[in-house]
Amino acid sequence: MYRSLIAAVTLGAMLACATARADEKDYVAYAQPVIAFRHATVVDGTGAAAKRDQTLVIDRGRIVALGADRRTKVPRDAVVIDAKGKTLLPGFVMMHEHMFYPTGHRAYTQMVYSFPRLYLAGGTTTLRTAGTMMPYADLNLRAEIDKGAIAGPDIDVTAPYLNGPGLPILGVNALGGVDDAERMTTYWADEGVTSYKAYMNIRRDELGRIIEVAHRRGHKVTAHLCSVTYREAVELGIDNLEHGFFVASDFVKDKQPDVCPGAAVGRSLADLDVGAPEVGALIKLLVDRRVAVTSTLTVFETFAAGCPKAPAAALDLLIPQVRGQYETAWAAAQRKTDSDATKSFAKLGRLEKRFVDAGGMLLAGTDPTGFGGVVPGHSGKRQIELLVENGFSFEQAIKVSTLNGAAFLGREKDVGTLAIGKRADVVVIDGDPTRETAAIERMPLVFKNGVGYKTDAIFAAMKETVGLN
Repeated sequence: MYRSLIAAVTLGAMLACATARADEKDYVAYAQPVIAFRHATVVDGTGAAAKRDQTLVIDRGRIVALGADRRTKVPRDAVVIDAKGKTLLPGFVMMHEHMFYPTGHRAYTQMVYSFPRLYLAGGTTTLRTAGTMMPYADLNLRAEIDKGAIAGPDIDVTAPYLNGPGLPILGVNALGGVDDAERMTTYWADEGVTSYKAYMNIRRDELGRIIEVAHRRGHKVTAHLCSVTYREAVELGIDNLEHGFFVASDFVKDKQPDVCPGAAVGRSLADLDVGAPEVGALIKLLVDRRVAVTSTLTVFETFAAGCPKAPAAALDLLIPQVRGQYETAWAAAQRKTDSDATKSFAKLGRLEKRFVDAGGMLLAGTDPTGFGGVVPGHSGKRQIELLVENGFSFEQAIKVSTLNGAAFLGREKDVGTLAIGKRADVVVIDGDPTRETAAIERMPLVFKNGVGYKTDAIFAAMKETVGLN
């Protein structure tokens, strides 16, 4: 009987694995070796103006031709897609994502089933996790995606949050000092992570040691700061700062060293004169030291009154309990018309454009945390729309969301733009988002490595899964 039970369990596991792999095939619309898009509008990711009536040819996962239709030869054996009235974009490279979602009561639940598929369906073909609650889940997920067992983006896996004591999230370890910071950084580097993220209650000496250890490995460090100011982190050699300027504690007048001033950060930013000399000085420092900044307008939008609710299609992906929690919290946020979050949202978004105009490197991410509503599959599109709303051209917003992230990861020779020789990560849009930004919401196909996925099939399969798995 025992052997029969073991056999049954083993068979069940094998069937589950086979079913999962069969499901991935259900999402595929195109897997032919040679595919040609004809008569497309192309936004190539470099920031250059869109080009019309273009032809792009894929051969075995690589872009082998791209140019004006009349001058671009289409191979005889190509499957031809009539792309007239459509726009091609590079696959998004999103730099502040997670494989978990807020499910209430200080809990964040891992979404290793739904999230990789949803990220892909929303146009993201490469991402950085920017912090994790379950690092081995992210590492194993990366391996499964790399070998083709799971449909999803390439993942740059970030270590667990590197944070001091005081954060009321049970899944986050508290560092015990400089030696502990080095031990934890070294351990996760040995386990295979490639990025590190310091968090709100880190101390300067701990952050400095983390940066030192990571740089010895050729890895980069980012941070969501509070106890340490942006200026202090830059002086320590940090590579990237998260959340635009929305969490900078530099402008809190009586800030104490190595202490997070809590709500005073939000108040200081709500009252901030973005034209003040100290703001310009901070931007100049970031640009001079080549420190990248990651925009995550999507998550801050959820806290600002007057901003739209998450679209119904995104909410349909949530399990009922999580959807209810989000809708209650969103309604409460709409009543806070005079909150610090509402006051600062628009002007701090514009500050990101000022940073870029000064020569800064802006990255893009969506951060599916807060009280929910930032849902993969939809959040990447919304982030790009918000960049446009804050003064970027559509082409600039795409560069921020593609090439800049690829360059930060050191992968710009392979991904991040549509160019001959690069991997065929191609997002297909119905319409012209350079003329109507909302057209980006109409995304029927996403190609990764030359394989075209039906986004509607993924969304249908993932309905009411977010919050569960």
